[in-house]
Amino acid sequence: MPYPEGHKQKVRGQIIESAAKAFRKNGIREISVPVIMKGAGLTHGGFYAHFENKEQLVSEACCYAVTEGIALMGKLADREKEKPRIHTVIDYYLSPYHRDHPEIGCILPALSSEISRSSEEVRQIFTRELERMIHFISDLAGIDKSTGSALLSTMVGTLMLARSVNDPGLSESLLASGRQHAKELIKA
Repeated sequence: MPYPEGHKQKVRGQIIESAAKAFRKNGIREISVPVIMKGAGLTHGGFYAHFENKEQLVSEACCYAVTEGIALMGKLADREKEKPRIHTVIDYYLSPYHRDHPEIGCILPALSSEISRSSEEVRQIFTRELERMIHFISDLAGIDKSTGSALLSTMVGTLMLARSVNDPGLSESLLASGRQHAKELIKA
């Protein structure tokens, strides 16, 4: 019996979603194709019917995760009525919740250190997605691209450090300082 129309695209989407979650939580090198496929509810034998290799999946997972992140931050900003929309995004991005849930968070702090050692193809896709995120942040804040780059860099770096330390007080302090300085950067 043949699969219904759209089945292959649906399965491919499940694999990409599973990979995006796994890569954000554990990085690229620590996650195998069988783990990704299991997360999608599939056996690893079907992977190559959808992707040429793991690098292609990394690229597509980056695109998916950035699209998902921009949509989430856009929805959060759209709900805000009392303060600048970009402040809502900064508060979310540099929150304990975002720090503690990398599997659903921004892919930029999760993969930045690994991407620099990836293939040129993966780095090209990551660069494009980073630029898309800078554009989103800049537009939302009403700032130029240079300031948007600095703002996003502050947010990503702060989150990376807050996730890296084993001292909860220091982690909270990093997040609070990052939120304060990110908001001051917009005013400058």
